[in-house]
Amino acid sequence: MRDGTKLATDIYYPVYDGSPLGVKLPVILTRTPYNKSGAKTHGQYFAKHGYVFVAQDTRGRYGSGGVWHWLTDDGPDGADCAAWIAKQSWANGKIGMVGTSYVGGTQHAMAMEKVPQLVTVIPVDAVSNMGRQSMRNAGAFEMRFWNWIMLNAGRGSRASQDPATAAVLKEMADHRLDYLRELPLRRGTTPLKLAPEFEDWLIEAMRHGANDSFWEQNNILDHPERYKDMPVYLVGGWYDSWGGNTTANFTTLTRALKSPVYLIMGPWIHGQQAKSAHGQVDFGKDAAIADELAWRREWFDHWLKGADNSIGKAAPFATKVRVFVMGTGDGRKTKEGRLNHGGSWREENEWPLARTKPSAFYLQPGGALATTKPTVRSASTSFVFDPRDPVPTLGGNISSGDGIMQQGAWDQRGGTNFWNWPKPLPLSARNDILVFQSEPLAADTEITGEIEVRLWASSSAVDTDFTAKLLDVYPASADFPGGFDLNLADGIVRARFRDSLKQEKLMKPGTVYPFTIKLYPTANVFKQGHRIRVDISSSNFPRFDVNPNTGEPLAENRRTVTATNTILHDREHPSHIVLPVIPAK
Repeated sequence: MRDGTKLATDIYYPVYDGSPLGVKLPVILTRTPYNKSGAKTHGQYFAKHGYVFVAQDTRGRYGSGGVWHWLTDDGPDGADCAAWIAKQSWANGKIGMVGTSYVGGTQHAMAMEKVPQLVTVIPVDAVSNMGRQSMRNAGAFEMRFWNWIMLNAGRGSRASQDPATAAVLKEMADHRLDYLRELPLRRGTTPLKLAPEFEDWLIEAMRHGANDSFWEQNNILDHPERYKDMPVYLVGGWYDSWGGNTTANFTTLTRALKSPVYLIMGPWIHGQQAKSAHGQVDFGKDAAIADELAWRREWFDHWLKGADNSIGKAAPFATKVRVFVMGTGDGRKTKEGRLNHGGSWREENEWPLARTKPSAFYLQPGGALATTKPTVRSASTSFVFDPRDPVPTLGGNISSGDGIMQQGAWDQRGGTNFWNWPKPLPLSARNDILVFQSEPLAADTEITGEIEVRLWASSSAVDTDFTAKLLDVYPASADFPGGFDLNLADGIVRARFRDSLKQEKLMKPGTVYPFTIKLYPTANVFKQGHRIRVDISSSNFPRFDVNPNTGEPLAENRRTVTATNTILHDREHPSHIVLPVIPAK
C-alpha cells in the first residue's frame, strides 16, 4: 500500500499451455475482512472461465498488516491494489468486483474512489449510507453491528494472533446475550479493550447518531457525484439488512450515472440468494437463484469481455429492474412446516414503479386501519414504554442473527427461537404495542415500493423512540388454526432526530410533534380475506438499541426513565401509513 503496509493476497490463474502467464486477462477482485481463503470456490470458478481472480484480506484482518478501520481505508487501499494489478503481466487493465455485505461495501468504496481500472461492480447486500439507514437508522443504532464487533474482534484481528487473548475474546463473544443486558458499552470495562481498534470504533459508532462526516464513507445518497460512471448491478432482498439502501442507491445512481444501473430484489435474507425459504416462510422454488456464480459471470462476460449475451435481453437482466412479488402462494403448510407464502418474479423498468398509487391508511380510534381519515375531534392512544422491558425482535431485516436474532419472515409469536420472548405469546398481547389493522380485504391488494409511517405523537420524556411494523395477517386455517402474523417491513425514529438526521433536538414533554418513520421497502400481495396491520411501539430489541428516554448523550446513559408515549389519530392529527399500492390489471 501507499504507506508500506502489506495486504495478503491470493491469485487464481487460468492455465494456458502449462503456464499461468500466457495471456493478459480481465480480473475479478474481492476484498474481504472475512479471510481471503474463503474465496477459493469463486477463485477456481472464475479462473476456469478465463479470468484471473484476486482475493485480498483488507487492512488489519487475517493475513494483512496494518490496523483495521471500518471501511475508511478501503477506497485508497482498493485503488493501490488495482494499480498493482494493472502492472502485472497477466492483467489487461480491466477489473470487476464481487462480494456481499462488507465485501459489497469494499466495492462501493472503490467506486467512490473512482479507481481507473474498475470497469463494473456487483455489490450484493452492500454496506452504504451508514448514517441514514441500516447502521444508524433515523438516529437509532442497529445492534447487529455491536454483534459484528463482538464476534470479529477475536477472529482474524491483530489481537487474535495471541492464542490466550483470542480465547478471552471468544469467551466474551460466547456470552453476548449476557453482555446485551449490560449496555451501554464503556471504554476499558470489558475484554473488548484487548482489541482496541474494534472497541474504539464500536463506542464511537454507538455514540454518533448524526448523519455527518463520521459516516461519510460509502455515503452514496448524499454524494452520488463521487461514484464512478460504470455499469452497476445492485442485488438486495426484502428481508436484507441493507434492503432500503439497495433500492435507494438504485434510484440515486440511475439519476447520477450515464452507464446502466440494474436492480434485483428477492424475498431473501442477507446473502442468501440461493435459497427460497427464509425464517418460517417458503416463497417457492423460483425465488432462489440456483447458480450463484453463473449469473455473475454472465454480467462480467458482457462488460469485461464484450460478450453478446443475455444482458438486456433475458432474465435476470431483461430489464433494469427485477422484483419478486411475495404473497401469491396458497397459504398452506409445507412438508417442512413452513408457511407457503409464495410469490413470483416480475420485470420492471424503474423503481419506484411509475404506476404506483401512494395510498394513506389511517390509524383509527379503537385499533382500526382504514383509507378514510378519522373524523373525531380528539382521539389518542397512550402506552407505557419501559426501557428495561423492550419489545423483542422476532425476525426482520437483520444481516446475521448469530445467536441474538432470527432473520427473515416469522409469525409474530414467541417461542424457543427467541431468547427474550421464549413463550408462545403473540407480540400483539403486549400492552406497549398498539395494533391497527384493516378489515378483511375484499380483493387482493399489491403493495410494492417504499413505505412511510407518519405519526403525530407526544411523550412524557425528553427523548424516546417510535417504531412501526407492517404485517400481513393471515386468517385462521386448518394448517394454521391460530392464523399467521407475517412481518414484512419495519422502521424506527429516535425523537431527537425527528426534524433532521444531522442535528439533535430534545422534546418538550407533553408537546405533540410530527414524526416520519421510514420502513424498509417490500413487494407483497395481501390476499383477499387477509388484513393489513401496522404495529406502533417504542422499541424493537435487539434489532435497535433501546432508548433510555433520559436525553443523556447517546450510549452514555446511566439511568433509564419509563415514558408514557401517546399516538394521536384524530381529525387534526391523522396518523397514517403510506402504502405503495399497485393497481390491479
